[in-house]
Amino acid sequence: MAHILAIDDDEAMLVLIKNTLRKDGHDVTCVSRITEALKDTLPSYDLLLLDVMMPDTDGYTFCRDIRHFTDCPILFLTARSLEEDVQFGFSVGADDYIRKPFSILELRARVNAHLRREQREKTRCFSVGSVRFFLTKKEVLAMDQKLSLTKSEYEICLLLAKNHGQIYSKEQIFENVFGYDKESDISAITEHIKNIRKKLAAAGISPIETIWGIGYRWNNM
Repeated sequence: MAHILAIDDDEAMLVLIKNTLRKDGHDVTCVSRITEALKDTLPSYDLLLLDVMMPDTDGYTFCRDIRHFTDCPILFLTARSLEEDVQFGFSVGADDYIRKPFSILELRARVNAHLRREQREKTRCFSVGSVRFFLTKKEVLAMDQKLSLTKSEYEICLLLAKNHGQIYSKEQIFENVFGYDKESDISAITEHIKNIRKKLAAAGISPIETIWGIGYRWNNM
């Protein structure tokens, strides 16, 4: 099941989208105005369906503005068919176009194809806000800048980011990253976190929060 956000000022279109995609087991949230789509919730969605012509802000502008909040597939819903419109949509971050009017079969096929591809890619990489982890290469990009992390720093980042929002004590981080049988010191976690924060701050972000007396957690940005 995927969590999908659909934005369209046509209420009948939203009903069609919701009823169609729910049949495939997806959880569909529908909003009729771009202003109702809160940016801090965007990382929780697996796919976004976005109408181009909207009353507040056009879909192109919204897509460009949110691309650093989420890397999920964005599919434009539009009656525009000119080649330059399609090219411009891709240039601002869209992954695909579904031209109106479209069939139910096409909607389901396009959505599910992108979700399958996204799932395959997440076995090799995943993103939390503006930070992307490449699991095979053990590399991290923050705001498109490659971070120079030690092996321990990478593992700590990976643990907190994969479980973003969850608080980990120093003892829990130590156990998950090093294991109790490793020759290391729990106090080293504090230094690792300090070094990680410096490197993230150099990229202009600070996702690791200290929960005083408890531990640390990774917040979405």
